[in-house]
Amino acid sequence: MPKKTAASLSANRAALSHRVAYALRHPERVPPYLRRSARDTWLRLKHRDHVSYYRAVMASDTGRNPEAAVGSKTHERWLALGRMQFDYLLEHGLRGDHRMLDIGCGNLRAGHHFIAHLDPGHYYGIDISPDILVSAKQTLTEYGLQSKLPHLTITQDLTLDFLPDTHFDVVHAHSVFSHSPIGIIDECLGHVRRILAPGGFFDFTFDRTEGVEHQVLREDFYYRTETLIRLAEQHGLTARFMDDWETRPHGQSKIRVTAPDGYQA
Repeated sequence: MPKKTAASLSANRAALSHRVAYALRHPERVPPYLRRSARDTWLRLKHRDHVSYYRAVMASDTGRNPEAAVGSKTHERWLALGRMQFDYLLEHGLRGDHRMLDIGCGNLRAGHHFIAHLDPGHYYGIDISPDILVSAKQTLTEYGLQSKLPHLTITQDLTLDFLPDTHFDVVHAHSVFSHSPIGIIDECLGHVRRILAPGGFFDFTFDRTEGVEHQVLREDFYYRTETLIRLAEQHGLTARFMDDWETRPHGQSKIRVTAPDGYQA
């Protein structure tokens, strides 16, 4: 994964000049981009709201390759990214008796590590895509984790209204906000405080820019760090940029959100 540079952090990937320059540097990537752009345009016409649109994107991508659908071009990269997420939380105190909510659990790239580590019934994975959850069940079977009784649930939104108050010690969302418009992020931050246990935290990754906030094909969204920290603070949460995540070979950045103990409705 390329290291973040000042140029990459300030780039506006939606700008015509950027796209032309990128095409000139990588002509072999132009045909796949055009095919994906045509597909996404068609799906946006069929599905006007973002969740329905992105669910259709995931159905299409999962049908071709479930591991690529969650952002891993090779099986080796799928394994490495899953392990990276698990090791990071383990270093930050993830215990077997913790209860964990994995938002956008995908096909359990990291989830199979979390499930193996946590006590039975302590892992809750949610995703908007039924297709990727079918793949998640296959991963669960492949790794022999049935006795861990994980919860795998489809969701339509991120209000988290079906989950109990003050229940989760760790909430985790990897490569979710990087595919989400600001309204969905706001929705999640507006409700996550209710489900966090005292002393719990919410880690999420995002595509970081230090230039103009932008999106590409309504699939990839780039935000400034201060935008997301300010949004969390508007919901009574404390947010901080996780500098130690930047040392990992991953293109996204990470923010940790915590809430005052003693949630009251």
